Amino acid sequence: MMKVALAQINPVIGDFSGNAGKVVDCYRRAQERGAELVVFSELCLCGYPPLDLLARRDFLLRCEAELDELAARLGPVPALVGCATLNPGPVGRLACNSAVLMVAGRRRAQVAKTHLPSYDVFDEDRYFEPATGSQVLEVNGRRLAVTICEDIWPGPGRRPLYHRDPLEQLAGQQPELLVNLSASPFELGKSRQRLQLLADQARRLGVPAVLVNQVGGNDELLFDGRSLAVSGTGKLLARAGAFVEDLLLVDLDAEQQLLRPAPDDGPAELRAALAMGISDYARKCGFERAVLGLSGGIDSAVCAVLAADALGADNLQLLAMPSVYSSPQSAALAEQLARRLGARLEKISIQPVLDGFLEQLAAPLGRVRQTLVEENLQARIRGTLVMAFANHRDALALATGNKSELATGYCTLYGDMAGGLAPIGDVLKTQVYQLARHCNEGGQIIPPAIIERPPSAELRPGQLDSDSLPPYRQLDQVLRLYLDEGLGQAQIVEKLGDGGLVERVLSLVERTEFKRRQAAPVLRVTRKAFGQGRRIPMARVPGV
Repeated sequence: MMKVALAQINPVIGDFSGNAGKVVDCYRRAQERGAELVVFSELCLCGYPPLDLLARRDFLLRCEAELDELAARLGPVPALVGCATLNPGPVGRLACNSAVLMVAGRRRAQVAKTHLPSYDVFDEDRYFEPATGSQVLEVNGRRLAVTICEDIWPGPGRRPLYHRDPLEQLAGQQPELLVNLSASPFELGKSRQRLQLLADQARRLGVPAVLVNQVGGNDELLFDGRSLAVSGTGKLLARAGAFVEDLLLVDLDAEQQLLRPAPDDGPAELRAALAMGISDYARKCGFERAVLGLSGGIDSAVCAVLAADALGADNLQLLAMPSVYSSPQSAALAEQLARRLGARLEKISIQPVLDGFLEQLAAPLGRVRQTLVEENLQARIRGTLVMAFANHRDALALATGNKSELATGYCTLYGDMAGGLAPIGDVLKTQVYQLARHCNEGGQIIPPAIIERPPSAELRPGQLDSDSLPPYRQLDQVLRLYLDEGLGQAQIVEKLGDGGLVERVLSLVERTEFKRRQAAPVLRVTRKAFGQGRRIPMARVPGV
């Protein structure tokens, strides 16, 4: 049949020379190994997603010029490369999302994307003009059904989203191979869904299929790679690595190729995804180091481990910032974790600064000790110190709050929410505990007492999270159904049976939308994260 190279790279948005270098390197290695076709991921030359850069004509002209220059560097083996191109038509949006066929130094053909998703994190209909028809490409005498990511997806939910099915049109043209260039964002469990989809479409056409997926982190979005090849019967032939760049040569005549090991669904996969997200966000934004507050609690402990995974413990600055309400145990646990990680720990008491604030506020506000004012002042002082170290060390400040806290507003604006990135902002508290236990499977990194002790913000005497929130197991059940599944209050009550709990949780979520709008970017690992994929009005009637 054909030997196809799946070239899974980690592009940087706007880094044309760097991205082209990766393409050329993979191409040459694939050519040396006898590939007859090299396939790259969606928009890999300009990087995905370029967002409003696509509204700039100069950016699109650069894309066109870089495509010509790249084609001149490639040899006789055909390559399919994803990039934005100028819409050749007189009307419509300025750009097309294209797969460009390059052969023997020239651009020979290009295929535009048909389905332009505009749900969740996607807004492609804002930028791209869709293809008006679907035609197979003939490459070295073989008929290829070339598609781009969403073209083989039905869209979210049971209701069909699109009016036209490009595969139906391609099926009538007797293709011999289905090729899909993808930038399919990661979420927990999605790799199984992606494999099932490709297998279904291969069986539908009765031909082998390959899908090349982007890898790496770009802003909030994570891409897991795991490029795939399946037979015409839907059998998995080959799978590239997870969360790493990879080049996989697939002989479509063989029964089975190489199945790279991939993290299992669950904490191992989540840890790998988040570490990659921190690493790429830092690297692509020009940071080599990170700083975060280490409280002795579980959230900051997990964030510290992830940051050490991503950047190395030598590049991690930890800050212990106790007040009079911080327990001696918290300080000891923070020191113990820092030693085990091999990261620097600086201890700075916030009490003198807090006392100064309280003294200044005594006249206009009266007594504010052991009130919400004092609690939030502690968080904001700590946030200021973290940002001071970040400025001084040219480091990325990490906000350590989890999704349960962001959802319910159990966090402080300009305090513990301060930072350039929120690594676990899409990870529920119960998942944070799972992550912590996973981190200790190869040896105790996180002191067990951090995992076992009742969670507390330690902002007033004897404070526990349970004073303000339902137990996390119950809270997270409601949040999953409301945020991830999109169920309404009545539907959740029907499932869980506790109307008071549901009403209390949803009330917390709805009245703190303004906080989340000002939060640090959150690495997306679930179906519905706080960020660009969730757009809820801040000023609205409660309960809508």
